[in-house]
Amino acid sequence: MKSIKFAVVAGALALGLAACSGGGAGSGGGSGSGESADPGDQTIGVAMPTETSERWIADGNAVKSQLEDAGYNVDLQYAADDIPTQSQQIDQMITKGVDLLIVASIDGTALANQLQAAADANIPVIAYDRLINGTENVDFYVTFDNYNVGVQQATSLLVGLGLQNADGSAGTATGPFNIELFAGSLDDNNAHFFFDGAMDTLKPFIDDGTLVVKSGQTDIEQVATLRWLQETAQKRMEDLLTSTYSDGSKVDGVLSPYDGISRGIITALQNAGYGDSIEGGLPIVTGQDAEIASVKLINDGVQFSTIFKDTRKLAEQAVISAKAYLAGDEPEANDTESYDNGVKVVPSYLLESDIVYQDNIQSLLIDSGYWTEDQVAKGQA
Repeated sequence: MKSIKFAVVAGALALGLAACSGGGAGSGGGSGSGESADPGDQTIGVAMPTETSERWIADGNAVKSQLEDAGYNVDLQYAADDIPTQSQQIDQMITKGVDLLIVASIDGTALANQLQAAADANIPVIAYDRLINGTENVDFYVTFDNYNVGVQQATSLLVGLGLQNADGSAGTATGPFNIELFAGSLDDNNAHFFFDGAMDTLKPFIDDGTLVVKSGQTDIEQVATLRWLQETAQKRMEDLLTSTYSDGSKVDGVLSPYDGISRGIITALQNAGYGDSIEGGLPIVTGQDAEIASVKLINDGVQFSTIFKDTRKLAEQAVISAKAYLAGDEPEANDTESYDNGVKVVPSYLLESDIVYQDNIQSLLIDSGYWTEDQVAKGQA
């Protein structure tokens, strides 16, 4: 596993922040920006990765609606998980003269040329939930505490196996339990944070033999899922069952970093005869994003957990940060150490997430208005 290191010296931090507030992309915005500019005269380009995930559809809609409510014009584009398409879309936004860019990248290393063009045009760039790497021309980052998301995923796996209780106290189960590990796409910076947080949490249990990764695949390069695709995860789970569990042993738990991956894993397990529910023999499977199809599976006792990242709050923070830049100010950061993109430490605003279990769907998701009771029952938005 290639761990992400957070060593930051004070001088580098000062330079990183100076790049944000000095003569680079964050020094005043694109054409028409400034303290006296009217929002109706300003356009914000919003680049989202894909419409194949309901999570990103929700993000795009939330950012667009909140910006429009604030009076801004919005150019929202989805790139169908295709890197050249996203690069071209951002190029077009810059050519059209947007005043600010909000970018959820497909590949966090593939946009250096586009961001240099944005800097040359004096257009601030806000990375949205996925850090953009290898460039000084990203001004701000809004995201969740991604390391803690990984901790929460691993914690929910331990709770499902009975090794811990939801309140953090020790559970009554003793193991050993066979588990398998899945990670996200290696070109997504968040995948590394999720995996690091999860593995730091699981390592003591793996080291003492309570948890056994029977396949031996414990490095992120071995367990990554390109583009976070459900079918890719299903194929890998099928291969694991054939190669590692054909001796009659069983999988007890699976660390999954995303609900789409979780559904692929569950399909493979069900096809292999593990049953239709946890009560009927399915392993404990985690997730992330509280996608409605997986929330229904949790409600039905099929998937065990997911991580709820309220994208309404993330969109709100992106809008707050955009407003600050377009007014000639600096947005508030609550983390100036963790997110080193290889060139600079990017000032960031981190939001908190929640673990969703069957017994708190009502309080976390329905009562908050994120999903309705009918949507949960049907598994459709």
